[in-house]
Amino acid sequence: MTELKILAISGSLRADSHNTALLHAARALAPAGVTVEIYEGLGEVPPYRQDLDTPAVRPAVVQDLRDRITAADGLLIATPEYNYSIPGVLKNALDWVSTDWTRTEGVPLLRKPVAITGAAPSNFGSARAQLALRQVFVCTDSDVVVKPEVIVFRSHERLDASGQLVDETTRELLQGLLGALLVKAEAHAEARLLTAA
Repeated sequence: MTELKILAISGSLRADSHNTALLHAARALAPAGVTVEIYEGLGEVPPYRQDLDTPAVRPAVVQDLRDRITAADGLLIATPEYNYSIPGVLKNALDWVSTDWTRTEGVPLLRKPVAITGAAPSNFGSARAQLALRQVFVCTDSDVVVKPEVIVFRSHERLDASGQLVDETTRELLQGLLGALLVKAEAHAEARLLTAA
């Protein structure tokens, strides 16, 4: 397997976020040869404005996110559930990275391998948020992992006080999700090498 880079994005800005903790667990579970980079700039991404969405005037933090997604072999997104859907900050960031108005730079999310997970303290976890997020990725034509679905319900029972994922079933599911993403990411990386050759 080639060296793979996965960009992980948490849809939560909360300091002790269970979703961010899931991404840290995924990073720890990643096999040799795989780097999981956790993106920390979500709260800095400004509200989407089409007038600013060109290479000449795009905010630097947005261009940085676009560049990171373009360079990554795959995305791992952990989302909480707000009002039966995804947080506004996450949707906003995805809006910024799903465009190419000038038709010169490419769309970072186009055919990008993506895996989705999410945690919430409720009995339903983030099931509805994940469904809404999958719908967004239909529009962007991203290559989304279908199985396994990792919906971490009653998340406060699966993480300890320090944010460590201690539930073995959840660890196994998360490892399976990461494995499925890596299969897609490896194929994506090989295709990029062939295109560049």
